[in-house]
Amino acid sequence: MFEAAMKRIISYNVNGIRSALNKGLGEWIQSVQPDIICVQELKAMQDQVDVSFFDSEGYYHYWFPAAKKGYSGVAIYSRVKPTHVEYGTGIPESDDEGRVIRADFGDISVLSVYAPSGSSGEERQAFKMKWLASFGPYIKKLKKKRPNLILAGDFNICHKAIDIHNPVSNANSSGFLPEERAWMDDFLKTDMVDTFRHFNKEAHQYTWWSFRANARSKNLGWRIDYQFATKSLESSLMRSVLLPDARHSDHCPVLLEVDF
Repeated sequence: MFEAAMKRIISYNVNGIRSALNKGLGEWIQSVQPDIICVQELKAMQDQVDVSFFDSEGYYHYWFPAAKKGYSGVAIYSRVKPTHVEYGTGIPESDDEGRVIRADFGDISVLSVYAPSGSSGEERQAFKMKWLASFGPYIKKLKKKRPNLILAGDFNICHKAIDIHNPVSNANSSGFLPEERAWMDDFLKTDMVDTFRHFNKEAHQYTWWSFRANARSKNLGWRIDYQFATKSLESSLMRSVLLPDARHSDHCPVLLEVDF
């Protein structure tokens, strides 16, 4: 089990860890004091980053960058040393892009996940659907060995109309396609909890905004970042909130508090 003090988990697509640190991410982490930070879209190798901040703040840090420099990549930073860290899923096309890292803390596992975006065209949309089709069985198999999971990350899907500012005009947009939303329906039926919606049913709650047309200041956003938990942990969930005032990225962090 986690130590008693460990219960604050942040998921954050930083859109480049070096850029985010230059925009004050370190000071923000000091103010929020998360126990675990699941980062997506590193866009850097570990040796390209000044990691002294994480060392000085007492974080063990584990990096899984993409093979391609300046692209994708995930990481987990934790104040408690995991009992085991698993890099990747064993699926080469996913692991080459640095999309999943897992840290085990006793009988609980936390994953930082960065699902592909399909917005750049048909080829990447096809890759995204292939990735989603493989991710579901991967998690199903993992749950047999590690039944208590928290999946924190950018899934690049708005699940329902409530999760996007204009569901009508975006009906044919990657990230809100019927087949993507159907995947999310099916995924949640496998004993997974959308922890934010577990606590908050209100509209206009988003985690990503386009850099164009002052979308963030107008709150014209998408909720594509999640923290999912297996139902075995449902009674331990305390709070989940979005933190849109953090502005180190075009995404905002998602906070989950869990009582172990």
